[in-house]
Amino acid sequence: MHELSGKAAIVTGASRGIGAATAAELASVGTSVILAARSESNIRHNAQMIRDNGGQAEAVTCDVSNYKDVQALISHCESTFGRMDILVNNAGVIEPIGHLATSDPAVWSEATDINFKGVYHGIRAALPLMQSQQSGTIVNVGSGAAYSALEGWSHYCAAKAAAAMLTKCAHKEAAASGVRVVGMSPGTVATEMQVLIKASGINPVSQLDPSDHIAPEWPAKAIVWLCTSAAAEYAGEEIALRDADIRQKIGLTD
Repeated sequence: MHELSGKAAIVTGASRGIGAATAAELASVGTSVILAARSESNIRHNAQMIRDNGGQAEAVTCDVSNYKDVQALISHCESTFGRMDILVNNAGVIEPIGHLATSDPAVWSEATDINFKGVYHGIRAALPLMQSQQSGTIVNVGSGAAYSALEGWSHYCAAKAAAAMLTKCAHKEAAASGVRVVGMSPGTVATEMQVLIKASGINPVSQLDPSDHIAPEWPAKAIVWLCTSAAAEYAGEEIALRDADIRQKIGLTD
């Protein structure tokens, strides 16, 4: 039996891409999963697909930029499954892609509310329950953009950098109570986000060929691995799937 069998997880941004793949991967090892996103139809479809394959899954609409929504999401997991063992803070947006001098302050702020405050909201809502259980894992999906300034991505780069530091801060405060907080930078992944990036024509990432991107199933497998005891040494860090040693440990091969 897989060590995550019988545990309960929440995956945000589970309507497509990495989030949908992660929810399916968790369910495949026996974890009960709540799929969360703003778009209800997609998460309901994804949850039904998991159930059709014998897994346990529910869909809950949630805007991670709204703390009350996230609180309700955590409470729903606890009331439904009696516990919450895993939180995957995956929800994120790349739009609006554009230059700072012409950016819309309101829209720029909305993007950072999702990409950064959404991570904080998840950690803030989940930690009390996990600390009371003396166990739990929070995986924050990061990005290489946290460490490299990219034209047109000021909101995304800044938010991912802030979230990477939040991972370290949360680890420092939560580790003593048996809670692991870790980050995962997937590199470029073949998702809807890359379609938007390609269409923008801004910065070198938009010039990449679609074949350069990895499948969402790779970061999904990495996230599941990070929730196991095999990855305990990486607590408080942000691993990168571009690292060949990390991929080998996870069992990912080209």
